[in-house]
Amino acid sequence: MTEDLETPGDLADLAQLSVRVGSDPLLIQAAGGNTSVKSGDVMWIKASGTLLAEAGTKEIFVPVDLPAMRAALDDATADADQTAQFILGGATLRPSIETSLHAVFSQRVVVHVHCVNTLAHVIRRDKKVVLEERLAEFDWCLVPYTKPGAKLAELVRHAMRPGTDVVLLGNHGLIVAGDTVAEAEDLLNRVVTALKVAPAAMGAVDMATLESLATSGWCVPEASASVHQLALDPARMNQASGGSLYPDHVIFCGIGATVLKDDLPDPSDAPVFLLVPGKGAVMRADASNGAQALMNCLGDVLVRVPPEAELNYLTLEQNAELLDWDAEKYRQRLNA
Repeated sequence: MTEDLETPGDLADLAQLSVRVGSDPLLIQAAGGNTSVKSGDVMWIKASGTLLAEAGTKEIFVPVDLPAMRAALDDATADADQTAQFILGGATLRPSIETSLHAVFSQRVVVHVHCVNTLAHVIRRDKKVVLEERLAEFDWCLVPYTKPGAKLAELVRHAMRPGTDVVLLGNHGLIVAGDTVAEAEDLLNRVVTALKVAPAAMGAVDMATLESLATSGWCVPEASASVHQLALDPARMNQASGGSLYPDHVIFCGIGATVLKDDLPDPSDAPVFLLVPGKGAVMRADASNGAQALMNCLGDVLVRVPPEAELNYLTLEQNAELLDWDAEKYRQRLNA
């Protein structure tokens, strides 16, 4: 596929880091997140719809023309969001929809994760105050939520100082950068440790009631599934049902979470999962692996958020632009 391009010597190391990161549901869910390494004028980046966890067994990286991507960003052209235009060497997979985000970093290695402990902070309205206390030792910046793509990349570029190597994305995730794979991994681990929040005590799931409710077309997640916790505390259930908190939830599960008020609806015309107050959650029997990962992610995030915290939800317009996005529809098809 890319026979005429010399791969960087540390691409294999990046693949192994990608496996480690992608195998941790507190860092990555479904086809989310991406990693990259720059080698001269070529940037090797995770392909859209592929899984970081499979980097050790599948070819998930595609080479792109780094100067051309940066020029498109400088010129503020729509081409910067057409990542397939920058492919080198005949690769058939599309580069990540966040290729431009990686291109704005001067560091060789960039790691972008949808870290649960990061999300627990960046969905809050008071996130800046909390982050300033926890990240005092790092050179970091915070960027408000913007749909992933060239516009977000431009905001990140303007927010960074010359030495910035940690970027927090509001309602989205975390980016770290280093000149080697080892540096990037060490930085990632240190930032995640600084942001770590102990989860609240887990409530007891009423599996018997849930199983009696789950008629044809519905099923019950395992008792250990984090999604159940969203229904077991009234404050947390209100937070979950208040709206969407980050892009991948919208892409894989729809807008926010829905609380069951009556009988279970026909699954063909229902959300991917429903919260049953005081009992737990039920999900459609046809829920994709990606949807299951993201519904559990919401549980993992909100058990780390104080019940009294005020949250910043995506607007109706922000939800709509995610749901009607060709690049994300492509990623979903690959991660069904």
